[in-house]
Formats: sequence, C-alpha cells, structure tokens
Amino acid sequence: MATMADELHMIHSPQAPGKPGAKPHWTTSQKTSVGTARNLASHVWFTTHHGILGEIFYPRIDSAAARDLGMIVTDGDSFFSEEKTDTQSNVLWLGHGIPAFQITNACKQGHYTIEKTIVADPWRHSILQQIRFRAMRGSPSRYHLYALLAPHLEDRGAGNNAFLDDFKGIPMLMADREGFALALACSAAWLHRSAGYVGVSDGWQDLHEHKQLTCKYDRADDGNVALVGEIDLSEEKEFVLALGFGRNSSEAAHRARASLNHGFDAALERYVKEWTGWQKTLDHLDSGEKANSSAYRTSTAVLATHESKDFQGGTIASLSDPWGEIHGDKDKAGYHVVWPRDAYETASALIAAGATDEVLRALRFFETTQEADGHWPQNMWLDGTEFWKGIQLDEVASPILLLDLARRHEKIQPGELDRLWLMVRKAAGYIVRHGPSTQEDRWEEDAGLTAYTLGAMIAALLVAAEMAAGNNEPKLAAYLRETADAWNDAIERWTYVEQTALAKKVGVDGYYVRIAPKERLSGRIPLTEEMIKIPNLPGDNEFAADAIVSVDSLALVRFGLRAAGDPRIVNTVRVVDAVLKVDTPKGPCWHRYNHDGYGEHEDGSPFDGTGVGRVWPLFAGERAHYELAAGRTREARRLLESMEALASDSGLISEQVWDREPIPEKELFPGRPTGSARPLVWAHAEHVKLLRSLADGKVFDTPPQTVERYLVEKTRGKHAPWRLDAQVQRIPAGHILRIETEAPARIRWSADGWKTAENTDSRDTDIGMYVADLPIRSLAAGARIVFTIYWLDAGNWEGKDFSVGVVN
Repeated sequence: MATMADELHMIHSPQAPGKPGAKPHWTTSQKTSVGTARNLASHVWFTTHHGILGEIFYPRIDSAAARDLGMIVTDGDSFFSEEKTDTQSNVLWLGHGIPAFQITNACKQGHYTIEKTIVADPWRHSILQQIRFRAMRGSPSRYHLYALLAPHLEDRGAGNNAFLDDFKGIPMLMADREGFALALACSAAWLHRSAGYVGVSDGWQDLHEHKQLTCKYDRADDGNVALVGEIDLSEEKEFVLALGFGRNSSEAAHRARASLNHGFDAALERYVKEWTGWQKTLDHLDSGEKANSSAYRTSTAVLATHESKDFQGGTIASLSDPWGEIHGDKDKAGYHVVWPRDAYETASALIAAGATDEVLRALRFFETTQEADGHWPQNMWLDGTEFWKGIQLDEVASPILLLDLARRHEKIQPGELDRLWLMVRKAAGYIVRHGPSTQEDRWEEDAGLTAYTLGAMIAALLVAAEMAAGNNEPKLAAYLRETADAWNDAIERWTYVEQTALAKKVGVDGYYVRIAPKERLSGRIPLTEEMIKIPNLPGDNEFAADAIVSVDSLALVRFGLRAAGDPRIVNTVRVVDAVLKVDTPKGPCWHRYNHDGYGEHEDGSPFDGTGVGRVWPLFAGERAHYELAAGRTREARRLLESMEALASDSGLISEQVWDREPIPEKELFPGRPTGSARPLVWAHAEHVKLLRSLADGKVFDTPPQTVERYLVEKTRGKHAPWRLDAQVQRIPAGHILRIETEAPARIRWSADGWKTAENTDSRDTDIGMYVADLPIRSLAAGARIVFTIYWLDAGNWEGKDFSVGVVN
C-alpha cells in the first residue's frame, strides 16, 4: 500500500526530540476484561478497556510492563481516528469462565470496524491479538492502520528506552529498561515505524497533526516513550500482533517471533483447553432455573486470573489502578499488590467454588509472608515487602479464618495443618497483644474499635483456641477464649449508642456506630462526646463518632457474634438503610459510611485525594448474606440479581458504581461502574460465596465456633482486662479484674484503700502477654480496687497507683 508519506520527504533521525516527554501516568481503571494463561509457563497478564489492551503485566502480576496498545486509523489526508476514543466497543468472552476475548470496535463515524481476539500465549511470555480490519466506507486501500504502544516497563512510565530494530531479519518495535524488555512483532509487514517521546515526538502527535507518519525516529531514550508502526494491509486484512517480553530485547523479540511462528490458532486452542479443564473441576453453582452461568464463571475466572505464578498463592486486589489516568509513577502500585484481607476473600471464595490446590497455595503464601511478630503488612508486594505501613487487625485474623474454613471443608492434610498451627499461634498472639483497637479499620482510614475488625478478631481467637486445645495447650486455649469472651461482651459498651439525634430521626432506640476511638476502651468519655476524623474530605473532616454509621455492623452477624434478629442489629439496619442505601436503576446498593470521601467528585471528576464516596456492589452481596441469615431467602436472591446487574457489560464487578444523575461525557451513569477499581476481586469473591450460601441455604463462611459459643450457649465473659494503654475505669460486678502486661509483673493491690494489700504475680500465656487475675468477683457495686505494678525483670515499681471501680 502506497502512502502519501512515500511521496513526501520523511524526516529521519536516529534520536527523537523532546526528551523526556510528558509526565507519565497510567490508564483508566475501567477494565472490560482481564486474562492470563492457566499455567505456569506464561508470566504475562493482560487487561482491556475501550476496545484496546490496557496495562499488561510482566514478569509478575504486581508489575506492569506496558500502559496500553491500541490502533489508530487515518486516510493520510484529513481523517484521524483513535480506536479507544472513537469507536463503540463490544466485548465477548469466548466461553463461560474462559478469559479469552473477542472485541469488536465500530468507528462512531462509520468508517471501519476492527475485530480482535486476545489471548496470552500459553507457552511463553507473550500476548497475542488476531486482528481484522474492515473498511466500511470506500476501499480498504483508502485507510492506514497503525499500532501505538506505550511501554511502562518495571511499573514505571519514566526512564524507558524505545527503539526500532530487527530480530533475525524481522522488523520489530522494542523497548527496554533496567533488565526488562518488550518487543512488538506483526505477521504482516511494517510499512513505517517510529519511536518518540509522549506528548512531543511520539507517533500519536505526528498522526494527529499530519494524518500520516512524517517522522521516523530510531530511538527515544530515558523517558516517557511510545512506539508506532504502520501495518501493511495491501494483501491481508487479517494479521496477528505478538507482544513478547523478556530480560533483554533479544529475549523479548525471540518470544514475539516464536509466538507468531507457533501460530495464533494453536495458542488459542491450548489456552481455551486449559481454562476449560480448570472450570470443570469446580462445583456447579451455576445450575438452576434462573442461574446466570456466565456470571458465576466470570467471577471464578477473575479470582484465578489474579493469582501470582512465581509467588504462588499470592493474589492481588485488582489488575487496575483506580482513576489511574491521573496517577503517575509515584502511584505505581495501584491495586496490584496483595492485601491479606482481599487475599483471604479470594481464597475463601475458591473454597466455596470447590477448589483445593489454590487454597493450599494461599495458606502457604500467608505462612511465608507472615512477619516475625505474627502480623501481615497492610498490603505488600508479592515477595512480602510491605508497601503501605499501616496495620489492620482484621488482616491478622483473616489467615486464621481461612485455615479454619479450609480444614472444615477438608482442603488441607493433617500434616500440613500441624505446621500451619505455628502461623495461627503467632497471629493470635499478635491479636491479643495489640487488640482490640486496630490501627486501621478495613477501609484503611481510622484507628479504633469497629464491628468488622472486632468480629474477625473474636472469631479468629476462638479458632485459635480450638486449635490450641487440639495441640495440647489447654492454658493457651483458655486464655484465648477468655479474651474473646471479654471483647465480645464489650462490643455494645464500645460501639453502640442510644437516644442520639440520628436514632430519634430514624425512629429507633440505638445503633452501632462506624468506629469508636481507642479512648473508648477506658470509658472515660461517653461515646456521644467522642470525635473522629475522616480522611479524603476537604476542609473540616471531624465528626461526632455517634453520627457516623457503616455497613460494617452486619459483620457481627456474618462472624456469628450476634443473631440477625437481635434488636440492636435490626435497629442498625434501619439506620444504615436510611443513611447509606441508594436505589439505582440496577438495584439497591449502599455506601461504606456517611461522609465517605473516596470516590468521584460531584462533577464526576476523578478522585484525587479528596472526593465523594459512591455505592459499592460488594455491599449488595454482604446485605444478601445478612438477609439469608435472617431467613429471608427470596430477598437474598433479589440482591444477588442486583449485584450481578451492577456489573459492567462484560461482567466485571467494580469497586463502586455511580449514584447520581448521569454525566455522559465522563461515562458516569446511575448503577454503572465508576473510575474506581474494576474488577474488584473482593466483590467477585463475595459473589461466588453468595452463590454457595444460597445453594447451601446458610451463610457459607460464618464460623461455627462463634455461633455455638455466643448464639447457642450464650457464653458471657468472666474477665475484665486492664492494660497500661487501655486503663479501664470501671468493671461490672462479678467479674475478675485481669491485669495484662507485656513483661512479667507483680500486682500489689487493695480493695480497702491500702488498709490491707495483697500481691498477685502474673503468669505467662506463652504468646507474649502476661496476666494477673485479681480475685474480686465477690465485691459489690461501689467498691474500688487500687493497685500498682512491680516489674519483675527490671526490678522496679511503675511509680504510680491505678484504680478501677466496680459497677452494676
């Protein structure tokens, strides 16, 4: 095909101008598909959005290597069309739960269609696209087709080198950066190629201005770079693009060429066969008269796609970066790091689906990445290196709950269970030393006492106690149960309020608050006078603690601590619905909590550190589980339908959906995904677990230990813990005052104002906590205990007296 550029003088330079290019940023989080080969040979993961490839990950699922790869169409004179912005895109899965995709992009002006099928090469580190270009107006020879590739090797847009080269005589577009490389090869010939700096000398700029390539630059080094190549359509309207990756350009080019030589059809057949075989091993939760089989299999495929292949068992939260289009290199992690909570949700959903090997790998990953003191990082890279620095105690509890779920469903062998007990023991120790107040709640925003974290910790402590008893540690088992009982008894004292303005407005006696500050442990200040700060809100972000409610309170039912019909739960549900519920065109949905600032601004602009929280499809699933626990199966099924309806057209469930009037120019429509993470793996996990729960007729992941102890036996605590960092001011009559320290201590105490005194030495719990139980259960209300502490190892007194009152 001749081009106008052939008839004109083309500028040719060995080095592109404009270094280092525009500031790099990621692409949109609005993914329409995600995929990878179902084996360990291929270490590449792909995403798509708006009809093109989005971020591509290599050599690890937590490391992006390319920003995007799409097509540009021109007529060489006046017509310019970019595939990702100027077409209507339709995405089809090639089979239920088979993450290979057929995408049809139709030009909005009617000039052309581009049809493509995308898979990862199951034998090597390459992504393959079989593409067919169809001219809809005039002869195909009228048009010019270009591939535009933005390398972001080693998770960065800066510092990349783009260049043109041949491999064994095969022309390719290449890039490298510090031991990482990519190469783009085409089964058709390249007519023209160029490398450039984004925003200055890249192919997009040239084509947009001239409708043809007028410049050929051989290299663009050390910057935010892009590669462009014109594809020869003179003989074949169908061709294959192979994007190969390696440690250097030769490795990457070798894989790209090998993929082309092996053939697209062979790769597609093997890819589909492997995924089909895996899906057949799962339980058939998609059966039933009204079942949406593609929704279930889509969720299981999303779960499996997000597992690492070199650090097996590690699963990231999403192959996306929320509002990535405004994020640069400093935000390189996006959601493609491991959150222990999300990884727990993924693995537990795979248990619900009937998987076994994946669950064992997840437990081994947790075992390997556990810190020496027993906790897991807030989030981490796959090698276990922490990313953010916070600690969330529900994430310390999650691996314990996963192990219990796995053993109850016979997914783990006794020998491995014995070894993993050491992991559980360390985690339980961390929980009792640092709980019940968490440094961060499950939304990673506030410290304090929250229903979800309390529920997870109490359940985990009972699981650990059961395992301790089975491992001949009865004293440890008793201590863990006593701690769980004490915390469970205090939930209402810490987090339930009555007769507030909000309660009166809704017409209830009281409700559980979203979070109570840690100071609530001492009981010095009424909860109605406590304040909390909410991040992501501009200006004044401090609110009365009793004015903020959250969907998290349902966790008390999910974790088996409170019955679904408990009046306090029922009251809270009424408040949650009054404050947080939104009825979208796709069904009901809920906000995380009121005054949430994590989401698009009111005008639809991206979250940029501040914003307005939107509703989450995940909560339709959590609410459905609550309705099932309450015996309202029909309502639970209705909410399942809502959750599935809130997914994107290609079946991916997003973190949030839009809850206001439509803003078409920003692709925001009520009940449709926003620019938040898509897919959110946690949401797909909740979907799978809900399907399993409905099939079983009961909530799948509620721990039986809590149900038996607190709902059946109605066990109450006998101990009232006191710590230096949580100095309880009063305890109920009939309780034992338990002084807890992290070093051996002697407690000298008196119940008569030091007229007489007794000494009680602490005992070692063997998990980093020492306890001294003061026998004061016979004291009546109005009594006061005073005490001081002598540190046995240091040989000195604390130097002050403490006191605790006895109340009814």
